[in-house]
Amino acid sequence: MAEVSDQSGQGVAGASRRTRGPGRLRRRVRAPWSPRSLLSVRSLAGQVFLLQLLVVVLLVAAALVALVVQARRDIMTDARTRTLTAAQTFANSPGIVAALRSAHPTAVLQPHAEAARKAAGVDAIIVYGLNGITLTHSDPHQLGKHIIGPYARAATGKPFTSTFQGSLGLSVVSAVPVRGPDGSVIAIVSVPVTVEKVQHRVNRQLPLLFGGATTALVVAAGGSALVSRRLRRQTHGLGPTEITRMYEHHDAVLHAVREGVLIVGGDGRLLLANDEARRLLDLPADAERRHSTDLGLDEDLAGLLASDRPATDQVYLAGDRLLAVNKRLTAPHGPAGSVVTLRDTTELQALSGRAEVARERLTSLYDAGLRIGTTLDVKRTAEELAEVAVPRFADVVTVELLDSVLRGEESPGATTQITELRRSAVVGLEADHLLHPSGELIRFVPDHPVSTAMAEGRTVLVGDLSASHGWRAQHPERARRILDHGIHSMLVVPLRARGVVLGAVDFWRAEGSPPFEDDDVSFAEELAARAAVSIDNARRYTREHTMAVTLQHSLLPRALPEQCALDVAYRYLPAQAGVGGDWFDVIPLSGTRVALVVGDVVGHGLHAAATMGRLRTAVHNFASLDMPVEELLSRLDELVAQIDAEEAAAGDDGQGTITGATCQYAVYDPTSGRLALATAGHPGPAVVRPDGSVDFPQLPVSPPLGLGAGLPVETAELTVPEGSRLVLYTDGLIEDRTRDLDVGLAALRDALTGPDRTPEATCAAVMEAMLSDRPRDDIALLVARARRLGPEQVAEWDVPRDPAAVAPVRTACTRRLTEWGLADVAFTAELVVSELITNAIRYGSEPIAVRLLRTGTASGPAGTLIVEVSDGSSTSPRLRRAKVTDEGGRGLFLVARLTERWGTRYTTTGKVIWAEQPLHDGATPEAEGLDDVLFGQWDDTAL
Repeated sequence: MAEVSDQSGQGVAGASRRTRGPGRLRRRVRAPWSPRSLLSVRSLAGQVFLLQLLVVVLLVAAALVALVVQARRDIMTDARTRTLTAAQTFANSPGIVAALRSAHPTAVLQPHAEAARKAAGVDAIIVYGLNGITLTHSDPHQLGKHIIGPYARAATGKPFTSTFQGSLGLSVVSAVPVRGPDGSVIAIVSVPVTVEKVQHRVNRQLPLLFGGATTALVVAAGGSALVSRRLRRQTHGLGPTEITRMYEHHDAVLHAVREGVLIVGGDGRLLLANDEARRLLDLPADAERRHSTDLGLDEDLAGLLASDRPATDQVYLAGDRLLAVNKRLTAPHGPAGSVVTLRDTTELQALSGRAEVARERLTSLYDAGLRIGTTLDVKRTAEELAEVAVPRFADVVTVELLDSVLRGEESPGATTQITELRRSAVVGLEADHLLHPSGELIRFVPDHPVSTAMAEGRTVLVGDLSASHGWRAQHPERARRILDHGIHSMLVVPLRARGVVLGAVDFWRAEGSPPFEDDDVSFAEELAARAAVSIDNARRYTREHTMAVTLQHSLLPRALPEQCALDVAYRYLPAQAGVGGDWFDVIPLSGTRVALVVGDVVGHGLHAAATMGRLRTAVHNFASLDMPVEELLSRLDELVAQIDAEEAAAGDDGQGTITGATCQYAVYDPTSGRLALATAGHPGPAVVRPDGSVDFPQLPVSPPLGLGAGLPVETAELTVPEGSRLVLYTDGLIEDRTRDLDVGLAALRDALTGPDRTPEATCAAVMEAMLSDRPRDDIALLVARARRLGPEQVAEWDVPRDPAAVAPVRTACTRRLTEWGLADVAFTAELVVSELITNAIRYGSEPIAVRLLRTGTASGPAGTLIVEVSDGSSTSPRLRRAKVTDEGGRGLFLVARLTERWGTRYTTTGKVIWAEQPLHDGATPEAEGLDDVLFGQWDDTAL
């Protein structure tokens, strides 16, 4: 306001000086002429000069456009005439009909067409047959090709010319039919030409045009300079706006301004006072020409007006008003004197107080935007809302939310019947809570302010709690203690987001704070609205996170399967930020082998969890087929590539979410201690030997799943000593924002190194050493201690391809089972061995071998008896129901009925047919019941 007052005062003073005589004004404004004055739009001369320059530029531009348009029109006319003339001339040339009907029309017409093209100056002369075959063309590669062109229109007998935009630019093409002696159309002649001479013609004329434009500009500038100098002398350098403001609106500006303006002479006399100054100072009608000390003003203010000292926003008393006074001296730029501006600041103190309150509330809202919603936790967001409002706005803040909101569920649309809310935050009270504590479910009475706010969806203001019967009826004794504590006012605002009420926030004020007023409602509602959006976002995240966790837990293994090859323990920890796609598996295979799987789907959320479930199911299915490790990962790679293709095709923009996944698949054989391992973009395993040393084997790493592009997967084989621990993990265990891969591997080595520990103890030690406070990725850890089958648990025999060899092997198997104490299952096992060896001799090829595996011991669990017959053939047997007239085909049916499981496993040298027979009581049919097994497949009618 000081700057405005100064400018107004100086303007008025200047106006006063200018009205005293032209001589003084002329001496002030006269200045030497300079070229820059011509370009000043504030002077009349500059405006005239710019107007003339604009007219010249417009005329030059119009001439340029007219020239370009005319040149383009001439060129287009010439192009149409040239192509049509060339096409008609060639179409009506002598001998063309005979050439078209000759055996080789191209050989006859092509030379003439090229000669005519060069003579006519066109791009090509193309002759089409009615079948669309090109007979002549400037490009020999186009001869004999079927081209879709404009000939179809000319085939009706009507020549035409058209313009099109081709690869070489704007082009014109004309097509003329070639008629036979009987007047019928037998071919079409098409002549194209590109329009490329317009620009050259225009460019040749541009120098002349610019030369003329430059001359016109120079002439205009010279004329404007002469006019400008003359106008400058006549107007004294003033622009039209300044002249109008000075001579026409002097009184209006002076008396309409909302500030008082005084002009005081060097002798202290008042020279001019506007209407606002007369009102503020209560000046008499004859105040002008009187000395400032004779105007009845306050002594201090009168002394300031009479002095020669300036002032800036100094407050003086004038009657019952407080005036902010600004004073500026007019010397040395004018006669001695000063300009004084007056502003009424009587209400400034009240306004500044309200402005300070508004500023504080804006600051509170800004802080609320930064502090509320920092986490995606519903309860923590409610606490942040309460912390922001205390003590700036309220002394105590409580937040009540619906239980469904806290669980992440959808809030009911209707809130008229809702009377139960759970208190989620209390801020502002000491340990001895007068109010219901956080976490308590509160049942509000219908007349309570919270119930009213929830039912009607509006803010409820209770200025005096002692007079609120509904609030006191909720809990009379607690209400008395609250009032005794000094809490006297309450403001309840419903928390609403996206049209749904989530709960309510209660603002309380205690002794020492004024009661809530209507002015506080808008701030409380704005604060609650911002917090409600954050609470709803947290609720939605809670719901999505719960769904993702539920889906993920349903897709992960719930328990480890029974097997005798490995002692296994595991840990799985989801990331704090969301559910990921890490998974692990322990899959028993045939022949006591066990597969260990660890995988990782990139990303978080439902998509990653669902993709993990698909990949885990696929691994189970592939593993059930006893695939080699490299083939299983190749099939899995193809599956991921197919998933990517399906999602890309299903995306709205043609690009779906690309699945990134890694996987490590290992198969351990306890009979040999061999571990076959393959990895697709996954960190390699760690091997902890019985002496406590840790090794990270160097393995060939294939690309991640979906990126293999059909490349073969490389496999590594290791011999694992008995008692060694295999440690498989995902990258979330070793990689973190605070450490890189090498540091993580070193830390994992330190955690694994040491004395022999159980897999469970190993998992606990690794997680304690490697786990960060807030892991940003899922962690899957699988620790398996290797076991071996001793020589006393394995029996093998080589079998020659001779039916007579079946009996000795069968007898040897029975003897070994008797030695193992399994005489009670020897008869069933003998039948199975006999059938499998017979099938191998009859349908397989050498080498043929039989192997018996017995898991468990006589003193331990019952275990399983496994019969394996291998041969050099890759032909797989198939279970079928034999017909009544068939002499064979019942062997595998018998094996399937006498054993719990059976199947085929392919090897590099052939196949293995295996069958598993549990050794616990009642697991296999007794000998006396075999007749029912053998003949139960036929009914009496069929026999």
